[in-house]
Order: sequence, then structure tokens, then C-alpha cells
Amino acid sequence: MQQTTIEHIDQVAEGVVALTLRGAAGPLEPWEPGAHIDLALPNWLIRQYSLCGDPADRDAYRVAVRYDPLSRGGSEYIHRFLRRGRTLDVSAPRNNFPLAPAPEYLFLAGGIGITPLLPMLRAATDAGRQTTLVYAGATAETMPFADELLSGYGDRVRIVATKQQGRPDLAALAAGLGPDALVYCCGPASMLAAAEDAFPAERLHAERFQPVPKTYGPDTAFEAVCARSGQTVPVPADESLLDALNHAGRPVPSGCREGVCGSCELTVLDGEPEHRDDIGAPTGRMYACVSRALSPRLVLDL
Repeated sequence: MQQTTIEHIDQVAEGVVALTLRGAAGPLEPWEPGAHIDLALPNWLIRQYSLCGDPADRDAYRVAVRYDPLSRGGSEYIHRFLRRGRTLDVSAPRNNFPLAPAPEYLFLAGGIGITPLLPMLRAATDAGRQTTLVYAGATAETMPFADELLSGYGDRVRIVATKQQGRPDLAALAAGLGPDALVYCCGPASMLAAAEDAFPAERLHAERFQPVPKTYGPDTAFEAVCARSGQTVPVPADESLLDALNHAGRPVPSGCREGVCGSCELTVLDGEPEHRDDIGAPTGRMYACVSRALSPRLVLDL
């Protein structure tokens, strides 16, 4: 973890604050557009937020947080109790939503989903790529960074207040794209579902706020062998791999516990994992919070 100090807390839209976190001991870990960090909050919660500042600024991170009335304690604490000058530990950046090279980009943002797309838009524009951002929200007052985007990018940006204008016509946007354009989308489930209908899967890159509900077979027990220590940890059918390892004294860092943040990634040396995450685990890796085993045992690099 890296220690930071809250330099600014700015109201950037109705119900949204932006935190500027300055490194307490010099430059912070580098990052690229699409990355997020874990914030270790003083109420013992760990929450993930996309970095929405400038990757060239190694001295500070910026994140934006929308207040959720159904909050599990993260956004509520940030909005009600955090103050300028408070020290927070943050993780090194992780990137499950990287920007791939392309001659043309369409960025689709819904509400707070603008945050990972801000540095993507900057990077693509600076590289001379053809870029378009379509940014939708209920009203202009609820859309963070809208003025910043319009002043910085002009007609590359289209702001859509859906209560007055309706939802963006994604089919029309798809028809106007060049053959090698990539689409990056972050927003609520309804926007992602519409994007999946409108754009070919090989051209669409999406980041979700929450996992997509899926159906799996019945959970079964298996064994996790920790290769470095030689310890074998039984994983009962009614317990996650993450919890079983933690209870056995082999703690694994974790954040979302929903298979969307990537903080509990493990290396699998042998055995067949059953991937239940929404990130797309690389070959030889798995996320311990949700994924299980298709084989009787897994050998892990622990």
C-alpha cells in the first residue's frame, strides 16, 4: 500500500465528490488509462475506484465517488466523514480495462462511468486518434466533469441529459464508425446491455460496476494446496476459496469480493479452476473471491 494525504475534496456534480490524493512519501506508482486503485478507508472497508486524473502526474491520484443511498458503507463514509488532510492508504494501480491501440475510438459513459474514460480520451486525443465521447446522465447537474470535457474537447464530446433527450442512439453511432474503431463503455447495466446489442463483441470493451448474474452448477468441496508452504487447505462447498485461505492463516488481499476488481488474483500451478469472475482471468490465474475448482484440487503459488 502507498500512503497518501487528501489534498482536495471537490464537489464535481450533484452527489459526486472528487478526491485528490497526494503521495505522502514522494512519487506514487505509475498507471495507465483504465486503471483503478483500492482505498483503505478508516472504517476498515476497502473500496475500488477508477483513476480519473492525469497519468503523467506521479505526485497525485484523482478518483471520483458518487454517493449511493444503498451504500455498503464506502461511498457514505467518503461523503460524510472524510476531510482534507486525512491520510489514506491506497493500493498500487491495477488495470483490468486497458486501452488497446486503434486509429479511432468511441467512448460511451453513463454517469460515474465517465471516470475510467477520462484518461482514455486524453491519451487517445494526445496520440492524434479520431475520438468521440458520448456521455449520458439523468441531468447535466448529475454528470461529473461535463464542463471540463466540453471546454477541453469541444465537439469531440456529446453530453446527453437523458431525462430531456432520451438515451443515445447506439445503433446510429455504430453505423458511423470506421472499420477499425474500438468502443469503450462504462456505465450502468442497461447501457452495457445496449452496447452489447449495438456493437460487435470483438470491438467492444466494457467495464462493469457490478458482476453479471450467472448460473453455475452446485458448489462442491475441493482442496487448495499452497505450493510454497506445503499446506493443504480444505475448501468446503459452502465457503469461498478466499475465506478458506484466510481462515487457514494464508490471507489473500481482497476488495470487492464480487469478481470485478482483481485484487485477490492467485497463480494456479496445477488443477483446473472454474472461473466465475467478470474480468476474464489470464491463463494460469484465478480470482479467489468467486472462482472455484473443476478438479478435486488446485495447486496455488502460495
